[in-house]
Amino acid sequence: MTQAKRSWHPKKLLNTKWTAVEPQQREKHFLVVKVELDPLDAQKVAQVTLEAVLSKRHFTLHWSELENETQWRVGWL
Repeated sequence: MTQAKRSWHPKKLLNTKWTAVEPQQREKHFLVVKVELDPLDAQKVAQVTLEAVLSKRHFTLHWSELENETQWRVGWL
């Protein structure tokens, strides 16, 4: 069963927990630590910065990549 696409409000996306389906460098669990808004529309998220719980490494990606269920799952699984 597949989940319906979620529409994330910028304030609710911050501090959410994510699990990488295929961990890289032993990093599996992440937190959204920064949400960057679209400069043309302050109600739309442009990109997010994730922090690895294990290493504290940060990286930025387009927020819609989190909707790809083959790469990311909501919560810590």
